[in-house]
Amino acid sequence: MSLPFYQRSHQHYDLSYRNKDLRTTMSHYQQEKKRSAVYTHGSTAYSSRSLAARRQESEAFSQASATSYQQQASQTYSLGASSSSRHSQGSEVSRKTASAYDYGYSHGLTDSSLLLEDYSSKLSPQTKRAKRSLLSGEETGSLPGNYLVPIYSGRQVHISGIRDSEEERIKEAAAYIAQKTLLASEEAIAASKQSTASKQSATSKRTTSTLQREETFEKKSRNIAIREKAEELSLKKTLEETQTYHGKLNEDHLLHAPEFIIKPRSHTVWEKENVKLHCSVAGWPEPRLTWYKNQVPINVHANPGKYIIESRYGMHTLEISKCDFEDTAQYRASAMNVQGELSAYASVVVKRYKGELDESLLRGGVSMPLSFAVTPYGYASKFEIHFDDKFDVSFGREGETMSLGCRVVITPEIKHFQPEVQWYRNGAPVSPSKWVQPHWSGDRATLTFSHLNKEDEGLYTIRVRMGEYYEQYSAYVFVRDADAEIEGAPAAPLDVVSLDANKDYIIISWKQPAVDGGSPILGYFIDKCEVGTDTWSQCNDTPVKFARFPVTGLIEGRSYIFRVRAVNKTGIGLPSRVSEPVAALDPAEKARLKSHPSAPWTGQIIVTEEEPTEGVIPGPPTDLSVTEATRSYVVLSWKPPGQRGHEGIMYFVEKCDVGAENWQRVNTELPVKSPRFALFDLVEGKSYRFRVRCSNSAGVGEPSETTEVTVVGDKLDIPKAPGKIIPSRNTDTSVVVSWEESRDAKELVGYYIEASVVGSGKWEPCNNNPVKGSRFTCHGLTTAQSYIFRVRAVNAAGLSEYSQDSEAIEVKAAIAVPSAPYDITCLESFRDSMVLGWKQPDTTGGAEITGYYVNYREVVGEVPGKWREANIKAVSDAAYKISNLKENTLYQFQVSAMNIAGLGAPSTVSECFKCEEWTIAVPGPPHSVKLSEVRKNSLVLQWKPPVYSGRTPVTGYFVDLKEASAKDDQWRGLNEAAIVNKYLRVQGLKEGTSYVFRVRAVNQAGVGKPSDLAGPVVAETRPGTKEVVVSVDDDGVISLNFECDQMTPKSEFVWSKDYVPTEDSPRLEVENKGDKTKMTFKDLGTDDLGTYSCDVTDTDGIASSYLIDEEEMKRLLALSQEHKFPTVPTKSELAVEILEKGQVRFWMQAEKLSSNAKVSYIFNEKEIFEGPKYKMHIDRNTGIIEMFMEKLQDEDEGTYTFQIQDGKATGHSTLVLIGDVYKKLQKEAEFQRQEWIRKQGPHFAEYLSWEVTGECNVLLKCKVANIKKETHIVWYKDEREISVDEKHDFKDGICTLLITEFSKKDAGFYEVILKDDRGKDKSRLKLVDEAFQDLMTEVCKKIALSATDLKIQSTAEGIRLYSFVCYYLDDLKVNWSHNGTGIKYTDRVKSGVTGEQIWLQINEPTPNDKGKYVMELFDGKTGHQKTVDLSGQAFDEAFAEFQRLKQAAIAEKNRARVLGGLPDVVTIQEGKALNLTCNVWGDPPPEVSWLKNEKPLTSDDHCSLKFEAGKTAFFTISGVSTADSGKYGLVVKNKYGSETSDFTVSVFIPEEELRKGAMEPPKGNQKSK
Repeated sequence: MSLPFYQRSHQHYDLSYRNKDLRTTMSHYQQEKKRSAVYTHGSTAYSSRSLAARRQESEAFSQASATSYQQQASQTYSLGASSSSRHSQGSEVSRKTASAYDYGYSHGLTDSSLLLEDYSSKLSPQTKRAKRSLLSGEETGSLPGNYLVPIYSGRQVHISGIRDSEEERIKEAAAYIAQKTLLASEEAIAASKQSTASKQSATSKRTTSTLQREETFEKKSRNIAIREKAEELSLKKTLEETQTYHGKLNEDHLLHAPEFIIKPRSHTVWEKENVKLHCSVAGWPEPRLTWYKNQVPINVHANPGKYIIESRYGMHTLEISKCDFEDTAQYRASAMNVQGELSAYASVVVKRYKGELDESLLRGGVSMPLSFAVTPYGYASKFEIHFDDKFDVSFGREGETMSLGCRVVITPEIKHFQPEVQWYRNGAPVSPSKWVQPHWSGDRATLTFSHLNKEDEGLYTIRVRMGEYYEQYSAYVFVRDADAEIEGAPAAPLDVVSLDANKDYIIISWKQPAVDGGSPILGYFIDKCEVGTDTWSQCNDTPVKFARFPVTGLIEGRSYIFRVRAVNKTGIGLPSRVSEPVAALDPAEKARLKSHPSAPWTGQIIVTEEEPTEGVIPGPPTDLSVTEATRSYVVLSWKPPGQRGHEGIMYFVEKCDVGAENWQRVNTELPVKSPRFALFDLVEGKSYRFRVRCSNSAGVGEPSETTEVTVVGDKLDIPKAPGKIIPSRNTDTSVVVSWEESRDAKELVGYYIEASVVGSGKWEPCNNNPVKGSRFTCHGLTTAQSYIFRVRAVNAAGLSEYSQDSEAIEVKAAIAVPSAPYDITCLESFRDSMVLGWKQPDTTGGAEITGYYVNYREVVGEVPGKWREANIKAVSDAAYKISNLKENTLYQFQVSAMNIAGLGAPSTVSECFKCEEWTIAVPGPPHSVKLSEVRKNSLVLQWKPPVYSGRTPVTGYFVDLKEASAKDDQWRGLNEAAIVNKYLRVQGLKEGTSYVFRVRAVNQAGVGKPSDLAGPVVAETRPGTKEVVVSVDDDGVISLNFECDQMTPKSEFVWSKDYVPTEDSPRLEVENKGDKTKMTFKDLGTDDLGTYSCDVTDTDGIASSYLIDEEEMKRLLALSQEHKFPTVPTKSELAVEILEKGQVRFWMQAEKLSSNAKVSYIFNEKEIFEGPKYKMHIDRNTGIIEMFMEKLQDEDEGTYTFQIQDGKATGHSTLVLIGDVYKKLQKEAEFQRQEWIRKQGPHFAEYLSWEVTGECNVLLKCKVANIKKETHIVWYKDEREISVDEKHDFKDGICTLLITEFSKKDAGFYEVILKDDRGKDKSRLKLVDEAFQDLMTEVCKKIALSATDLKIQSTAEGIRLYSFVCYYLDDLKVNWSHNGTGIKYTDRVKSGVTGEQIWLQINEPTPNDKGKYVMELFDGKTGHQKTVDLSGQAFDEAFAEFQRLKQAAIAEKNRARVLGGLPDVVTIQEGKALNLTCNVWGDPPPEVSWLKNEKPLTSDDHCSLKFEAGKTAFFTISGVSTADSGKYGLVVKNKYGSETSDFTVSVFIPEEELRKGAMEPPKGNQKSK
């Protein structure tokens, strides 16, 4: 069919979706349109088909619609998949599929079996509603069946035009894209079917002609094209107008409250399943949705992985993962915006799986086991739950960490179906907290205590449930007191809890500790701490004895935690574990807050106004009573008055002594807010009455009725001591203690039990947490030790007196009957008899099994008969032959074990065995398969040969293994060839894995039946496992030793060689002593090679073995020989060293020397003795042997040997000092001796060396020692004394010589001499050649490091880059580079050094000079760089400054100036002629003017002023007169500047001068200089 015009032309439909997936779908659709000619012109073909064909299709569709939608979908796919269908059938398929989609869309169905591609479920989770067609019924009938106009027009077009949310547009486009993809895919199917049919049909030509006519019919006329174009423009205009209208809308008119389109639905689910709650909500602005569980907001982060909350396209979901029973609750979805809030509720009920027996099976008489259960994965006939690696009775201490755990093995294993694991303490479930955390890893359950407290003590039980079947295991955990900070202080109290809480006080209770520290407990201090702080404050000033106390002085509404400390005369003990937080609120207020939690903020504040009313004085309280009275406090309780007005009220409590009417107000400073109050400071034994008044702003009301007379004192009495303490045996480390409970005991908390070793007088607590009942098992006792016990009771008033001591009892295991044997099997069958075998009981009951009894019964027609005894006398072996049976009859068997305690429970009934003659050629099954020596990677398997060997003897055995949880087809053999031995050590096991084993016998005829399974057993090395240890004593005797600390009184050691008992072996000797055993080899040889094992009977399979092969035998024999003829082991062989004075020390060290050890000193095969030349010493504690010699001479060259004799042990060590070795040692000794002599006078502790200072100077220094005031120091260079200005004071022992600005002239030999009356010493330092070069390199390095950062300076000539150093040396090489390239120096670019400045001058800089400049200072080994960036703003600023300076320099050079010629003062006689000449300069030549007395002077006949050649100025006065006297000035000026040169002319008259001289007085005589 052809597409509608508005789909072909209006691309804005697709663009408006703005989703890549949708665009891709559309692109794919258009490509399909272009590729398929049939699809392009398909609408004409459909429309031109006959009416009869359409009727047939309509009828077929109606029939298909009568069935379920799933059948429609399956028919659709089956029809669409058939490649041989007719063309009409293919088109019918297309219409059915489209109709099915429309049916699912209209009814909100999103099943993928109905919809080909459910885009609506992916993009829009809103409810799908039926789309109304825009066409009339007739028009709709004329359309093809798969053309659905509402998908493309109508409501969706208009809505998408007025909504501005991209998400909403994507939602509305979902159906459009899904239907379009559906049409494309169905048309492609139809086209392919039509093409196939046309090729196979005989009417192919007619079909071809029909298609040609359809193509012709499809061509449009010009009028049709114009009409569609007009409709297109009209629709476009309508959309634009709608969008414009939407832009002008006032959003406030669109606001509306939340409305649930889809409300969440309630669910009932099974445990471990997931559940999803869905809802869809509308509203503007878009509502915010919050999920609640039982009115409490759900916090996703508090339970990671438990809850998943999502909101997509208006659909909100809450997913609860792995539901458990605690998820059963009412859930609320709260939608909220500024218009209001709306809630919708749904309930979730979580059901546990329960066993459902098949009634038909019960009617058939088939008995079902109790463990029959139903799981989500089907029926399980029986769950077997085993606990491996179980936790035992545990002991811990306060503050420590502890973990209880066991491995849980469940068979059969159901994948994805986990058991329910629950921990209990004293029968109460253990909830996770900060103190204890349970964990389940899939096969192992653990309970971890992060910080043990005495509250954690108790009987712990793990219960594992599968369906209706469960198993549990229990063990006790004891928690000892932590070490007291003060010795003798009492232990910490425990179980601090809140009994009552209100606004004014909180009553705290606790349990008294079992340990009082050796002196009675005087009382308890209670501490409080506000939650959120870490500050503790003491609540009571004096200790309280009663184990309850009301804490007052609290702030209403705040939460507190509490702790308690006990005190005796020694001091205060450790604090208890803190209580849970308690809020200072009335119970009614707590209930109100709990039932009405605060709702999320809605953004609205609702203010209500009430009419003011006049205050009402409250009435008296009612029902006043004393609820609790002790010697420390009294608690009152009452009901608020009925008359109290609208405002809150407070209470005043009053007391009165009995016999007086003087009422005193108790709470004068702090009014009471809650109807309960605790009174303190009452006199013990005194009688009181109490009453309460109410008050508010209107006044104080009338008092309540008075209470009855109350005597202050403890109403609860201390319990009486328990009686009749009876201990009884339990295990080898525990005793069961029972007693008679205390009589008339009220509010009993429990009992404390103490134990004492008989005769010790020291009592130890058996429990630190009071136990209830009259029986307790005391663990942790020493085996074979005798104990006595005593008990005392405890309640809130205190601890009772101790009971009488019990009778003494020895700790040993009690004897019980054995458990039942198991795994009964038929070992051999004859015509009238059968041989049975079975496995021994797991527990023997503490005594050796004395025999077994076998019962049997016939089974006829699946109906068992009566049991009969097979043996009257007990059989000792785990096998028995039963005679006088009927041939070809089925029998069942039971076996019971017996010990001295009696007959145990019978085994489970065996399977049915048929009594018949075995004629098979292969052997029967081996029996008595036993596992021992279980370790983490290995174990030993033992068995007995089959009773029935077959036609030929048994030649060997095969051993098979598989994991316990593996299927039967996963057995694997451990040995490829049959083994002759009846044992096998299995290696290569995986630690922690559970295994089962079986054994098969083989003869010439083949392999026989497998034995019963051995196991399951977990490959692990249990804690405390010990191994057989081989030892060799001092006499060389070889023995194997084994120790077992888990023996029972009946246990015995059994030694075996190759797992055959070694009783009465002439080559071995066995000695047992207590829990230790030793097997000694009399003469170890090749006959003793093999595996030796030691088994401990009456234990849980404790065994160990040791392999002695040929290599081990050789090692043991060598060790035995060494022990028979021992040697003295040495730590260090003989060595020599030179001491300080040149002495020679020979020494060696032995591992250990006794006090009787002797040493012989041998030199060149001759013994030497202590004397003037040799000094000997032996340190027997350290094993060090020494010999000293003062001096080595030529005759001392040779071989030195130390021989040691220590009892039977001997040893020696030799040192050879010959040739060059001796000469070197002798030279070293002489050197050390001379050094010691040198150091007797002034000497150098450190010889002369040099150092370059931070100022780049060279400092020669040396360290001297043993000097005094008279000691002189003299410095020399090249044997010439250096005069030193300062005299050394030797305070620091350092002598220095500073050489500034070190250079080549300072090279030479330096020497310093110390001397006084005791002698002299000298030190030389060579500073020439390589040594001088090394020093210069270091100096240059320091100079280079002292260089400052490069600076930029502008000059009149250009730009200068420079850096300062301490000083400069020619040895310091300076290289400049520009942009990574070395600079070639020219007249324009120059480098140089001026003083301490290193510079690079760039004359007349250009833009090419921009870039990065690097100055490298090379010290001879390393280059040191300084960098500057001369570009950008730095270059621009420097270049501008250069231009300015350049212009200033030019101006200074060319400005007008007076070069010289004019005097400062001219004195001339009147009438004379004055001629002055002056040279001037300037470029351009300057202008010249003259001044006289600061006024311009012009040339005339008297005064001639001339300026010639622009260089010379002439000043002439023909005849001077006194009028010519004055100040004259020559002014030169050009465009660069001006300058003035002043001179003074003084004219005098001779006659006046003489007259003045005559009038002046004569001067005195002047002294000659």
